[in-house]
Amino acid sequence: MRNRYLVSYDISDPKRLARVFRKMRGFGEAVQYSVFLCSLSPQERVILLAALSELINHKEDRVMIVDLGPAGGRGQECMEFLGRSIPAPEARVAVIV
Repeated sequence: MRNRYLVSYDISDPKRLARVFRKMRGFGEAVQYSVFLCSLSPQERVILLAALSELINHKEDRVMIVDLGPAGGRGQECMEFLGRSIPAPEARVAVIV
């Protein structure tokens, strides 16, 4: 079963920031600067955590991962936006490691 995750990061170095952004594009859809919405299986979540752990500086950077629930249930509908909305995420799955 896939869960929906909101992933946000604060990376202090521009080079690391660019690397994290490129890595995140393989796991989900960008919804704002440094914020991604991802539908991940438990295995993909572990792969994402390992990939990000290798890229960030654990003393200077921060990554926040929020489990929004099942991708087909509440996790799909628990976000609300004001202003310009985000496009609906595609029903595709791609994990780039």
